[in-house]
Amino acid sequence: MDRILGRIKEFLFPCLYVMPSCPPYPSVRHFKLKEIKSATANFSTFMGSDCYGAIYRAQFSSGLIAAVREVRNFGPENDAFYKQVQILGRLHHRHIVTLRGFSEGCDRFLIFDFVGNGSLKELLRDPLKTPLNWKTRLRIATDVAAALEYLQYFCNPPILYDFVDSSNVMLDENFAAKLSGMGALGSAGRHFCTSEFACSSETDQKRKHIMFQFGVLILELITGQYLGNGEMEVVEWVQGSGFTNSMHNMVDADLGYSYDSNELKSLLIIARLCTKNDGEPMISVPQVLRYLQRRIEASISHV
Repeated sequence: MDRILGRIKEFLFPCLYVMPSCPPYPSVRHFKLKEIKSATANFSTFMGSDCYGAIYRAQFSSGLIAAVREVRNFGPENDAFYKQVQILGRLHHRHIVTLRGFSEGCDRFLIFDFVGNGSLKELLRDPLKTPLNWKTRLRIATDVAAALEYLQYFCNPPILYDFVDSSNVMLDENFAAKLSGMGALGSAGRHFCTSEFACSSETDQKRKHIMFQFGVLILELITGQYLGNGEMEVVEWVQGSGFTNSMHNMVDADLGYSYDSNELKSLLIIARLCTKNDGEPMISVPQVLRYLQRRIEASISHV
């Protein structure tokens, strides 16, 4: 009976409903709304927005500098939001942005580490920012692959990261890549775990879609163009039989000739394998990661 009454109160008075307990992760804090208002100077530090809501830069009294992200894609029940906090709170990897805290109620927020150089999408599209050099682009691809391997093979249950997009690839002060934790929520605030799918074929389809997104991300790193809305032309090009003959024409002009032709060809082959047609054998994240790591090791040995 108490549980039923709690559900009724949560539905009728979502602003007054308080979660019964805090997440079992010491590093994830429950922030009060007044703390967030103070840290963001009453939400005057707006940095942008995405499908989840507004994003603010925050500096808390503890010294923590963070990105406060509004979360709108949840219904009136707090249980779903609380579950997402638990999932994000247990993600610990050097190439995934760390969740530091949350705030629930009418105004739901997630507090993540602030990543100084913004998103890969912003950097590629801003002509005033210093272009990424070739070695950094190769490392970014490797960093993202390492994060995806962690999510798919080392999390329990595995998480199928649904938004491998340059807007979700954040770059720190050393231009190391970190996947935004928000992408692990999936659409409408829902994360994707392999246990959610009825059969392995559905999981395989989801993994193929993720690899396709990763292939498009590699093409963005090579071309310097955001391909989120019109990637098919470039994908069709890399799937063509003579793509190696014209590959130098597709390289970002900001790179000039400061790239390694063999590494360029290797990246294009990975993009080709990731974006190939349905029905063909699927390349896996670990295979891609090991291949990229070998290319970097070979490059370092050559130097």
